[in-house]
Amino acid sequence: MKAEILAVGTELLMGQIANTNAQYISSKLPEVGLGVYYHSVVGDNPDRLQESLKLALERCDVVITTGGLGPTQDDLTKETIARAFGKKLVLHEESLNDIKSFFIRVGRQMTSNNEKQAYMPEGCIILENNNGTAPGCIIEEGSKTVIMLPGPPSEMKPMFDEAVMPYFKKKSKFLIESRFLRVFGIGESAMETLIMDLIDGQLNPTIATYAKEGEVTLRVSAKIKDGESADSILNPVINEIKERTGECLYSDADQNLDEVAAKLLIEKNITIAAAESCTGGLISEMLTNIPGISKVFIGGAVTYSNESKSELLGVKKETLQKYGAVSCQTAAEMAEGIRKRLNTDISVSVTGIAGPDGGTAEKPVGLVYIGLSSEKGTITKELRLSGNRKRIRNVTALNVFDIIRRHVMGLEN
Repeated sequence: MKAEILAVGTELLMGQIANTNAQYISSKLPEVGLGVYYHSVVGDNPDRLQESLKLALERCDVVITTGGLGPTQDDLTKETIARAFGKKLVLHEESLNDIKSFFIRVGRQMTSNNEKQAYMPEGCIILENNNGTAPGCIIEEGSKTVIMLPGPPSEMKPMFDEAVMPYFKKKSKFLIESRFLRVFGIGESAMETLIMDLIDGQLNPTIATYAKEGEVTLRVSAKIKDGESADSILNPVINEIKERTGECLYSDADQNLDEVAAKLLIEKNITIAAAESCTGGLISEMLTNIPGISKVFIGGAVTYSNESKSELLGVKKETLQKYGAVSCQTAAEMAEGIRKRLNTDISVSVTGIAGPDGGTAEKPVGLVYIGLSSEKGTITKELRLSGNRKRIRNVTALNVFDIIRRHVMGLEN
């Protein structure tokens, strides 16, 4: 079955907010055998919304709208769609009571225009909203289904997960189960070449690759009947991919690289410290996002200037004068310095040129050095990165976490 996601809201067209709802819904629908063929966005205009709905129903079996269910005059999704199907809006007493209860619960005064949200297309399936005042609904008309969901993601996501997904699971003849493999150190084109024979021969399961800032995710999906196990279909292909990607595959559970590295540190009880220059505390921030990291993350230092590198980390002035702040020698002394000062098992360091200026022919923007120090010694890694300042910092951080992962697992760095 084909599905279209129709987002309603002038603020989306003007770029004031991102359409994260469509991304979320698209990531979920394949699990229930629905293929998302189109994303559409329309402003708060009933005529244009009706045109968009008409087109969506002509080309798809299922249309899911987000937004336009609020209490104000420009919230016209229900009215427009009900009119398109020749249905009246009727008061749904249970929804009205839910709205009243919501206002009592949050200690706010309910205004008269909120009653509008309790008027629903006659004969529709009501979707309860436990996180706001806008109930959703489902209209089934012949072979077509229209689902209306609220716009705020904090309301849309729970309603979609708790009501819409179970609705489709009951109706679906088959389900799609996917596994996600995360790879670092192999580019998307090289990854595709590595598994091209598997892609060419795919029927069930299917394989898809997509890249994101220095890493590649592989999605392996199997079509199964309800109650059937996907393992027998997925595992042979997944095991073959693991064999080919080797040490570069860091997760088969769709975990981020920083999460994998942090959990390894926690499991092995290996304490760590970080000395950062061009990443400006990003590595420490990413570490402290992981629950339980306080057991092993002792602290970090952002040493942007040469003076702070010397005073806080003990980097020799001679090293800075001879090799410069952006050098493997400085990265090594930064890592060694913070490990000694904070008495940790290992430490990492970063120094580089994130841009957009500051580069030279000898040391261009994107040149970064990473250090890792342990009782076994100190290693450094040189990176030559491209992109804007944000990308250079982010990819640098990923490389740091990969170095940590490899060190803890005893892999070659």
